[in-house]
Amino acid sequence: MADKVFHTRSLGTPAEGVRDQYADGKAAKIWEVFIGDKKSRTENYKKFLVGLLRQKGCKRILDVACGTGVDSIMLLEEGFEVVSVDASDKMLKYALKARWNRRKESAFDNWVVEEANWLTLYDDVHHILKDGFDAVICLGNSFAHMMDSYGDQREQKTALNNFERCVKPGGVLLIDHRNYDHIISTGQTPAKCIYYNSNHTTDIKTSVLFVSGKPAMVTMDYLIDTNDNKHINANASEDCVNEFRLSYYPHRLHVFKSMLEEVFGSKSKHTIYGDFKSLNEIKDPGFYIHVMEKLA
Repeated sequence: MADKVFHTRSLGTPAEGVRDQYADGKAAKIWEVFIGDKKSRTENYKKFLVGLLRQKGCKRILDVACGTGVDSIMLLEEGFEVVSVDASDKMLKYALKARWNRRKESAFDNWVVEEANWLTLYDDVHHILKDGFDAVICLGNSFAHMMDSYGDQREQKTALNNFERCVKPGGVLLIDHRNYDHIISTGQTPAKCIYYNSNHTTDIKTSVLFVSGKPAMVTMDYLIDTNDNKHINANASEDCVNEFRLSYYPHRLHVFKSMLEEVFGSKSKHTIYGDFKSLNEIKDPGFYIHVMEKLA
């Protein structure tokens, strides 16, 4: 419905099923440039993520939004067994290339990378599910790519239920979203955050679409300058500016919290972090990270 008002994603992207907003190849092509230096990016949250997974005794991880594979690769290098899935074949080809390039390493030779749909995730991965995963992760604001097609968040709830079914008893789900409460109130998105430290990001133009008085979608137009020598050749800079558009469902913190607790049960432990810090340590974080612990 939103596409009838204005384009919600770069042209060429299909709008059927769980939308692959990377289908035109624009974002996928420069995604690792947008993310920034891998080592710098990883160090921002590596201690939190790896530390939490090890604290919970997690060994086998399902990355349900692996994209180009950056986070999965980090976990493989840290000794975890990882299964990585994504709905975008354009993004997955970079993960598959990384697996091929490092195939002589046993961890990468055994790395499972597949295409999967969140609405059918449990069935899609059932052949490799075994007794469930110690942890399911969905990071980088990935879940917000799923829109609310019917106005009652039924598809989002179906996806969360599939995530929960893939978590073994006693396991955890790590899932995040941007601070959409702040974005809705200010109309702005920070160009840099805990995930994306790229020096190439020049601007993120943010639009908030309201339907019947309620925020229904946030659209971000990204401008990425991939020229590393702007001071040498100013004219080349214009040729290196990449633009792409991505749209997100603006999850309100209290609503998302309620959805997770409905899926996992009110007795499950639910901890929320802001930019990987306790909420009392930070004001207006860029991201909220939810840790749901499934009852054993």
